[in-house]
Amino acid sequence: MLGLALALALPLTGCARPPAGAAGLPGAHPASVRAASARPPDPAATLPPYRRWGLTAPLTPAPAPSAAPAAPPTARDRAGRPLAPVVDRVPTRDPVVFLTFDDGAERDPRFVDLVRELRLPVSLFLTADVTGPGYAHFARLRSVGADLQNHTLHHTALRGLPYAGQRAEICGQQDKLAARFGLRPRYLRPPYGTYDTTTRRAAADCRIAALVLARAVMGPTGLTFTDGPHRLRPGDVVAVDPDLATGPGLRERTVRLLRAVQGAGLTVGRLADRL
Repeated sequence: MLGLALALALPLTGCARPPAGAAGLPGAHPASVRAASARPPDPAATLPPYRRWGLTAPLTPAPAPSAAPAAPPTARDRAGRPLAPVVDRVPTRDPVVFLTFDDGAERDPRFVDLVRELRLPVSLFLTADVTGPGYAHFARLRSVGADLQNHTLHHTALRGLPYAGQRAEICGQQDKLAARFGLRPRYLRPPYGTYDTTTRRAAADCRIAALVLARAVMGPTGLTFTDGPHRLRPGDVVAVDPDLATGPGLRERTVRLLRAVQGAGLTVGRLADRL
């Protein structure tokens, strides 16, 4: 009797017949099976990366440097102490510009995808206040080819501060990035683009090769230029504004900049290869 009871109970447990309509099983409707197997792939997944990001043509790979990296002219103060040079463009005949970002990339996780898929050799200028909470994000960016550079510890306006305060801001971030990433940046971008002779002296003492500003800036309404002709030229350093409350987001502004770069017959180069 016990065996008979168990036999009768089996259909009511895990061995029960699957519900009618399950795909590939007895009772499945043939039309639903065919529809599932014939579902077309996502069209975006089949596009080349440049099309997925809204470009009409792939970025031309940057040529190998036609000359050794340019060494900015050395300078000294009246006491003979070295001063870090200041650059916003690099003398080169190669058709390249240099893309730079200040901390704002931290606010858009998909920026990593953009850099990886388009193989963009970007430079990110970081403060400790952003790098600490965003360590994993910037580690991913570095793993896909981004260069990490110095933007001071606390995004403090340096101009007018005493030497000790400026040195603490610059050398302190050198130490933080060395501890976090095992690197000591070659370049400093002073917050707000402001600096003085003391900044240059402190930067040189912190082993900074150059203060890197930008000749062109991609903002919410397009490119603006700080000096010279209002068009992109080989060697220009271009900054993309951090995320703004209004206007296009970081990725869209970057793509718009890439379109302008291509329209000028240029491409994107790595700053460290030419400076």
